[in-house]
Amino acid sequence: MKTPIASGASGHLNRRTALTALVGLPVLAGSILPALGQAPTSSAAFLASWNESASKQAITDFVSRVTQTGGSNYVEPAERIAVFDNDGTLWTEHPMYVQLAFALDRVKTMAPMHREWTNKQPFQAVLDGDMAALAASGERGMMELVMVTHAGMTSAEFAAIVSQWLATARHPRFKRPYIELVYQPMIELLGYLRANEFKTFIVSGGGVEFMRPWTNRVYGVPPEQVIGSSIKTRFEMRDGRPELYRLAQVNFIDDKAGKPVGINEYIGRRPIAAFGNSDGDLEMLQWTTMSGGARLGLIVHHTDAEREYAYDRNTAFGRLDKALNAATANNWAVMDMKRDWKVIFPFELG
Repeated sequence: MKTPIASGASGHLNRRTALTALVGLPVLAGSILPALGQAPTSSAAFLASWNESASKQAITDFVSRVTQTGGSNYVEPAERIAVFDNDGTLWTEHPMYVQLAFALDRVKTMAPMHREWTNKQPFQAVLDGDMAALAASGERGMMELVMVTHAGMTSAEFAAIVSQWLATARHPRFKRPYIELVYQPMIELLGYLRANEFKTFIVSGGGVEFMRPWTNRVYGVPPEQVIGSSIKTRFEMRDGRPELYRLAQVNFIDDKAGKPVGINEYIGRRPIAAFGNSDGDLEMLQWTTMSGGARLGLIVHHTDAEREYAYDRNTAFGRLDKALNAATANNWAVMDMKRDWKVIFPFELG
């Protein structure tokens, strides 16, 4: 009988509005930081940052059931697909989505060349730091920001801009590069699942080109296992060189009902485990768990205002309302960040 590798003993900005605009922020694939929060290689250390809790027990019990050869819930390795949201599930999403922070900083950088922005919305709202006015501009205003700051250039040109931002930008609260603010317990969970022959995918509303250059180094998830939102690009020959030119047109929004569509299109298998944190993940959790057999759904509930943030039903980013209501009815585990995690970020390990 095959047994699983054991764990250790121990005014709102509408999400779709933001994602419609901020769907593809590629970064230069070069190394920016050393690998962070790598999952332990020793089976005794898996899930070491998790306290003993119902959510941890749900994970280990599920893995045990689906990996026991000959058991009634055994799942062949090829079918062991686990999908993870990114924003708020694998890294922090407050006080705003990281991609939105980039866009706003880009407007400020470009502002000296556009004096007219001081009296023109939505640019005035960005320059004044007026998030309510920015939200009031709606999808049209957000798209206008994108057309100015994200499109009308090649992928390589845009990658250089984003790479420079990542090298210098710091989270307003933690004063660290955004890429350091990944969740250590989730890094361990990814490693634990892979050690038990799961294939792990990221299925995020964030831009696919924004995530792919660094997810393998940080999460151990290669670029071909990342699904996200995208904008349209056009192939062109420029000065004898093939280029992809970025257009200010939405291609695909990988959020809410779009997530099961993206999973089906890019993976071609229904997952048996799904991990999310917001209403944007509701349909992905439903698609994964409401199909018979051994299934696991888990919600990361942000409850730790001291070490990270506390929010759920009333927040502009990562709203958790309908999915939280659905958790009990669908027997999804709800992970309490304050109670269930010993540490939040890798840098807390010292």
